[in-house]
Amino acid sequence: MKFSQRLYDKLQPIWRQNHNHPFVVEMGNGTLDPEKFRFYMIQDYLYLIDYAKLFALGAVKSTDLETMGKFASLFHSTLNEEMALHRSYASQFGISHDELENAEPSPITLAYTHYMLHAAQNGGLAELVAALLPCMWSYWEIGKELSLIPGAATHERYGEWISMYSSEGFGTLAQWCIELMDQLAEGKPERELEKLEEIFLNTTRFEFMFWDMAYRKDMWPNA
Repeated sequence: MKFSQRLYDKLQPIWRQNHNHPFVVEMGNGTLDPEKFRFYMIQDYLYLIDYAKLFALGAVKSTDLETMGKFASLFHSTLNEEMALHRSYASQFGISHDELENAEPSPITLAYTHYMLHAAQNGGLAELVAALLPCMWSYWEIGKELSLIPGAATHERYGEWISMYSSEGFGTLAQWCIELMDQLAEGKPERELEKLEEIFLNTTRFEFMFWDMAYRKDMWPNA
């Protein structure tokens, strides 16, 4: 069994919680409160700044030019396509350039991104991929599921998001990361596989917490 299949099978209960979160469900049926999506877009923009750094670190930790180039492509895609979508949405939801660029990260955004960067910086390439994979893989899966809902991909507010993450282009990038995870895990002893599984599990949990944070619009508690 490939390591990615092991992860997928073992963590399905947690993944389904992410896919069935009210934020995701309501985005798919078009009933999500626009203010919640507005909050999400700002926090996700901040998240992507640090997420892009993982791809830069991936290029540094790569041992062959092909993998290095692919991480460079992912770095470019995140900065110039995903974040461009967020900037486009910002104008639609009345988020000014200054508000977007000067926004404060929520506690969950900070915890999630710091955990991923810690795992990446203190481990090898396998640990880095295990940390970043749940976001990319689950967004692709969620995008594909939501795109099957009649009218979801053309919804005036959320259709562009669904179309991007269900797209063939995004799927190709996600599939490459999945295959790389399998290559990096091959031949590793069980104790190392368990460590990779733990990292993957933790960032999968953070995915749920991020959706929940956005739905509740949670920031720091008042002192």
